[in-house]
Amino acid sequence: MRVPLSWLREYVDLPAGTAGRDVQAKLISAGLEVETVEQVGEGLQGPLVVGQVLTIEELEGFKKPIRFCTVDVGKANGTGEPQEIVCGARNFAVGDKVVVILPGGVLPGDFRISARKTYGRVSHGMICSARELGMGDDHDGIVVLPPEHEVGTDAIGLLELVDEVLDIAVTPDRGYCLSLRGVARETATAFGLPLSDPALIDVPGPKAGGYPVQVTDEAGCDRFTARTVTGINHEARSPIWLQRRLQKVGMRPISLAVDITNYVMFEVGQPLHAYDRTRLNGMIGVRRAAPGEKLTTLDGVERVLDGEDLVITDESGPIGLAGVMGGAHTEIADAGVPGADGSPEAGAGTTEIVIEAAHFDPVSIARTARRHKLGSEASRRFERGTDPQATSAAAQRAVDLLVLLAGGTAEPGVTEIAVPAEPRTVAMAADHPDRVAGTRYGRETVVRRLQQIGCYVTGSDDLIVTVPSWRPDLSFPNDLAEEVIRLEGYENLPSTLPRPPAGRGLTDSQRLRRRIGRALAGAGYVEAPAYPFVGTEALDALGLDADDPRRRVVTLANPLSDNEPALRTTLLTGLLATLRRNDGRGSHDLALFETGLVFHPREGAGTPPRPPVDRRPTDEEIAALKAALPDQPRHAAVVLTGAREPAGWWGAGRPAGWADAIEAARTVAREAGVELILRQDQHAPYHPGRCAAFYAVAGDGTEVRVGHGGELHPRVTKALGVPERTAAMEVDLDVIEFAGAGHRPSGPRVSTFPVATQDVALVVAADVPAAEVEAALREGAGELLESLRLFDVFTGPQIGEGRKSLAYALRFRAPDRTLTAEDASAARDAAIARAAERTDATLRG
Repeated sequence: MRVPLSWLREYVDLPAGTAGRDVQAKLISAGLEVETVEQVGEGLQGPLVVGQVLTIEELEGFKKPIRFCTVDVGKANGTGEPQEIVCGARNFAVGDKVVVILPGGVLPGDFRISARKTYGRVSHGMICSARELGMGDDHDGIVVLPPEHEVGTDAIGLLELVDEVLDIAVTPDRGYCLSLRGVARETATAFGLPLSDPALIDVPGPKAGGYPVQVTDEAGCDRFTARTVTGINHEARSPIWLQRRLQKVGMRPISLAVDITNYVMFEVGQPLHAYDRTRLNGMIGVRRAAPGEKLTTLDGVERVLDGEDLVITDESGPIGLAGVMGGAHTEIADAGVPGADGSPEAGAGTTEIVIEAAHFDPVSIARTARRHKLGSEASRRFERGTDPQATSAAAQRAVDLLVLLAGGTAEPGVTEIAVPAEPRTVAMAADHPDRVAGTRYGRETVVRRLQQIGCYVTGSDDLIVTVPSWRPDLSFPNDLAEEVIRLEGYENLPSTLPRPPAGRGLTDSQRLRRRIGRALAGAGYVEAPAYPFVGTEALDALGLDADDPRRRVVTLANPLSDNEPALRTTLLTGLLATLRRNDGRGSHDLALFETGLVFHPREGAGTPPRPPVDRRPTDEEIAALKAALPDQPRHAAVVLTGAREPAGWWGAGRPAGWADAIEAARTVAREAGVELILRQDQHAPYHPGRCAAFYAVAGDGTEVRVGHGGELHPRVTKALGVPERTAAMEVDLDVIEFAGAGHRPSGPRVSTFPVATQDVALVVAADVPAAEVEAALREGAGELLESLRLFDVFTGPQIGEGRKSLAYALRFRAPDRTLTAEDASAARDAAIARAAERTDATLRG
């Protein structure tokens, strides 16, 4: 919401010298998000005056049309003689009043004006366009003023070119601040000044003879006001002050009738709609659309309506989407503009207008605007909640302006349809804000602050607060407490640091997650957390089967994006999207990781209860909340592509592959004190021949699967748009942590005794996993074995078909003595014997 300071002063008598920065500071202290204060016309210097074009000479021989003009600027140039100016615009004629800046003046952007020779003539100044004056982005032609303005008049004051505009980011709960009325109320309260409410005007009650209206959906529209103005001068144009105010709030002036409805909307906060009465066909109605009905809106798009859309109708059918946008058939027409049916009579200009001011259900308007992807200034206000009591005042304000500026006559008939409704009240203890804020305000302060926001307060210790009609967000005692706290100043709340009990710090799970993050970062991975949202397309791209558990998702009631309406069941979707985006931007050597929650629907989970906010929930309430939540295991995942080891003067590099992804899983498991067991597997989205399943041994000796890793399937890399041979892995950290329960990280042991190294090459069947051979060697070698490493895998005719050779380096060391050759050889032989027994291995000759 853009708020010109000059307009704001009309409702709040700010002290002389109060700048936009002062108002910004006060409003921020009161809880509004004032993002910037724009200095409109900053650097503008005169002489900038009204001039009248006397002559126009068309200059020939140039690539574009050029005119040499003489302009009467009165005594502004010191001589009274016509000013000679070269101009390239074509939208003015002899006799028009224009804006002229003379030599010595400065336009916004430090554009200094001087007499200079151009196109063979000397130009003594410039005829200005709206963009050059900082009035808007229109650069198609210069500004042509109404003829009543006197030559030589100062144009800076006339066009209100110098001003300050506050840009406020209005949060959804403060929809009343989408108007000058609402911001003025906050400003008056912040400065302790009286408010001149623009909605407090004399409004006639319902009178017979008003335009007929029938509301059949009272839940969608509980108030509807209709007023009629006739005898309008269709050639009347919006005065400069009205155009400038609309331009400063970000609206483009269109025509007088439309400008007036927009002006009242920004002034009072009540959107209006104006109908050409000659184009209406009978009674105006408000109802839900019939499925399949069609409406061409003011933007020229034919829209197929939904059964939940609230529409404005006449006897011909829908003529507008209620609270969103009107229909093209009944729009206001300027003189000479053809009507919707193409008839010249309809294009003669609108002279009879019906003003609509209504209050619509916010949820219905929000859903319609989103359904048709048709947000508007009106829907933005309706979906946040407008003041139902302001409809009559807004309609009257529009009628008054049409009578004043367009010479119209207000018909005496007034249509007013209102569903009876009791004022909303909230019961609250007088000391409730004190208990919420942890300080003492006292009843007098609480009552005063609530009255300042428009509440009517009765009661002593227990207050009955009648909330104002323009504050639909005030429904509970804590809402009222927040109002008191923000007006008293958040900066005045006492600051107390919590006192944690001694001896407490990070939990074991938190320490493990930090160790894992440091270990992966040390291995060359970059952490790349992603949003936890996913769509069907991403799961399809992973090649998941229809019955894959990862396709069972938790769907959000109000997703940020319709393309990602669910919570993720795997970390790979976000990581691979990040990898694709970075690869597309030229970073081809990538190794990314993330640790985070995934979400799985819980069987039998019901609707979560609403916990209280005035006390700690009971254990039963907390248990009910947890029971309604989805399962949220924590996972770790990596993706990598490109070069794992870059090439250079030190030698050739090495591309990333499936083995790197598996090593990343081992890195994660080692931090939890778990040794992974690897088995070949087939699991989407991995290549069936380059996929490993990871298992860990739980405390009871059983093996549990903790994840998968390997190279992505070619179909998956193509569907996702990531490089071929991209590798990935994902593990369940909760299961790994459970398997490694009780593990405490310790530093390496440094022995004073030497190591004895023995190499062994074993021949086994090609389908025997190397992990089984390794486990047998460890078991047979006993406690003297310090480490074991597979350093070579060989296949070939020398060892026979269907066989492979696995070469291991075994390191033996004793903690209390130096091993003899016989000790090392005995341990080696025992390891070979156990491997032969378990895997049918033979020693390679």
